[in-house]
Amino acid sequence: MAEKSDHMEEHLEKFVAQTWQLNSMASDFQPSSQTRLNQKLNFIVTGLQDIDKYREQLHDITVPLEVFEGPGRWLMFEYIDQGWNPQLYTKECLERTLAKDEHVKGKIDTMKKFKSLLI
Repeated sequence: MAEKSDHMEEHLEKFVAQTWQLNSMASDFQPSSQTRLNQKLNFIVTGLQDIDKYREQLHDITVPLEVFEGPGRWLMFEYIDQGWNPQLYTKECLERTLAKDEHVKGKIDTMKKFKSLLI
């Protein structure tokens, strides 16, 4: 079973890389690169077909509950379930962490000032 999921993971990684390349080509499109763009699009279509074939082989995999446990994980899955980009979740987590870091840094600075007044 592990080799099936490893094969799927490898295929998905390649597919994501090809999708990023397609994104770069499309965002900076030049008429001279139309042939390469068409080839990349055909590769994407073939990749999606392959993923669908691999999906059928992996229908009996169960996800352990440990994957869903832990702080913040449910929120991430809500993002995915609602069709949002998981990177938005990561961005918001980083923004909350930065805000908390600034808050704690402010407390540390205040304590240092207080200490200097006492000495």
